[in-house]
Amino acid sequence: MSYVLPVPPVVALPVSGTGDHIAARRVYCVGRNYVEHAKEMGFTGREPPFFFIKPTDALNVVPAGSTGEMAYPSLTKDLHHEIELVAVIGTGGRDIPAAQALDHVWGYALGLDMTRRDLQGEMKKQGRPWEIGKAFDQSAPIGPVVPAAALPGIHEAAISLTVNGKVRQTSSTSKLIWNVAETIEHLSRAWELQPGDVIFTGTPEGVAAVVTGDLLVGHVDGLPDLSVRIV
Repeated sequence: MSYVLPVPPVVALPVSGTGDHIAARRVYCVGRNYVEHAKEMGFTGREPPFFFIKPTDALNVVPAGSTGEMAYPSLTKDLHHEIELVAVIGTGGRDIPAAQALDHVWGYALGLDMTRRDLQGEMKKQGRPWEIGKAFDQSAPIGPVVPAAALPGIHEAAISLTVNGKVRQTSSTSKLIWNVAETIEHLSRAWELQPGDVIFTGTPEGVAAVVTGDLLVGHVDGLPDLSVRIV
């Protein structure tokens, strides 16, 4: 088969401690999935989960032990950080029950859902889609994937983010409103999940703006830290 235009490269997620990779397929994100973050965004209660999608090439892959770079994006003056546990699907399916959902997860990674908050907010006011605030270039820095079998405590793990050495976000993955299994159950009702699908599971409270030069370091117990500098 020949192509008249260049074929986009595969976005390859490194598997921690190996030379292996996972080809990323889709990037799903869960909105407002920690109670305290929902409150700081002006919402309360356990609302039904909702999702948005980033393009696969928004993934900004950062190898373990490295500091990645993210260019401060255009059009915004209010770039926010959102540290998140990321689940990577290994076995696809539709209408997956929560009781079986974790069997579909190949591994976990640490990710940042970077957000042009001013643009997102303006779109919300107008009742328009807010992809412009979420789905821009390099908006999803992500670290290596660790196999689920090596992470027995991942669902009760400390999660945090520092900016220039100062703690901005800190919580536990046990405080997810909809846990990973429940998220997969809901997500698989709307889309048939496939191997390589990447799920950003939500961010805890403490989201705030960053500027050029800031160094962000994310942490989840059991995963390699994710280090990104805004340039």
